[in-house]
Amino acid sequence: MPPFCLCRWRMVLNASFRYVDGSLWVDDFALGAIAGEVGTPVYVYSLRRVLDNYRRLRQTFAPVSAQLHYSVKANGNAAILGALVEQGSSFDCVSGGEIQRVLAAGGAARQIVFAGVGKTRAEIDYAVERGVGWLNVENALELDYIQAAAERAGAETVRVALRLNPQVTANTHPKIATGHGGAKFGMTAEVIHDLLAKRGIYPRIHFAGIHIHIGSQLGDSQATLDALEKALDLAGPYRQIRTINLGGGLPAAYRFDDTLPPLDGLVSALASRLCGYHVLLEPGRAIVADAGLLLTEVLYVKRQAGQIFYIVDAGMTDLLRPALYDAHHEVLPLCKTSAVGEVAQLVGPVCESTDVLARDRLLPRLQVGDRVALMTTGAYGMAMANTYNARPLPAEVVVDENGEAWRVSRARDSWDDG
Repeated sequence: MPPFCLCRWRMVLNASFRYVDGSLWVDDFALGAIAGEVGTPVYVYSLRRVLDNYRRLRQTFAPVSAQLHYSVKANGNAAILGALVEQGSSFDCVSGGEIQRVLAAGGAARQIVFAGVGKTRAEIDYAVERGVGWLNVENALELDYIQAAAERAGAETVRVALRLNPQVTANTHPKIATGHGGAKFGMTAEVIHDLLAKRGIYPRIHFAGIHIHIGSQLGDSQATLDALEKALDLAGPYRQIRTINLGGGLPAAYRFDDTLPPLDGLVSALASRLCGYHVLLEPGRAIVADAGLLLTEVLYVKRQAGQIFYIVDAGMTDLLRPALYDAHHEVLPLCKTSAVGEVAQLVGPVCESTDVLARDRLLPRLQVGDRVALMTTGAYGMAMANTYNARPLPAEVVVDENGEAWRVSRARDSWDDG
């Protein structure tokens, strides 16, 4: 059996998550010490890494003067939202609850985009009453609801972007592709042309933008550019439409050998096409994914039917992505080891066969009480956590931007919290 080689994980380690004297650290703290004090399972986030990623993207897209709207659905932790507010970030929300979280964190309503294919009338009222900056419209009937909400709230105008379904298939997992013709998202160009032709019946709505979003974890930029061409063709005849919202989709590295597509070519192509337009971007995963990890402890070791099962205290209730998307997260021991590697299954305690966090993975030989980290779980980890099997939600820890202090930002639920 080959040795378990930590050098392979260079892509999922970064300046905030690294080994120091044989122990896995976050910034200035040993993760083992945090786990010992807080318990497991626990999510740990580095605000330094979050903000470094945000600033890097802001600088990268500076040639197109893009306004970054952090996608709250990736991770709505209050400390993360507050840190991004201080950086001047705008926000992309897909529910009234997410809008409330941003406002509670100090964000300005005018810096919020409210998107979503199934907004309720109550959510639309809430957004309009609070003066949310943009509503991304995906259904014709939404316009009637927005018009009525504006009249009730006494709002002179509400700014909207119409979401185009460009019927473009993105290079990504089919379960996170949103721009193809069979997806529930957006409207066809024909429907949007029809709505714009009768925009006079909506006197309190300002039709100011076109929104596209073709999927998450995009493998290349060609599909984005194809969708953009369709959006520009659609917007061209309408002088009042001067904003193009490109959505999100920027990827993160999940595997040790992942190579992320360079962004320089995309930025250059955008700059040549979007002159004269106000540009919005909605990154989420690219900002928070590699800024977080999930710590878990081995409860049992089972050797059965020729396989090794490491049963840990985190499961699909804490990290749903492997069960939902067959997603891959690298697994690292909190203490370096020279032990011979074993192909094993890292599984959770949930009463479902699909509760497998890492399948057929070369892992160090683990023992009961050992702790491991599931890497790159800062996005769509805690955001998708649930209480199936009446399991309490895990705790969340954040390390401050200076890297010198950590705190529990959300305490672990108890059985009584259910």
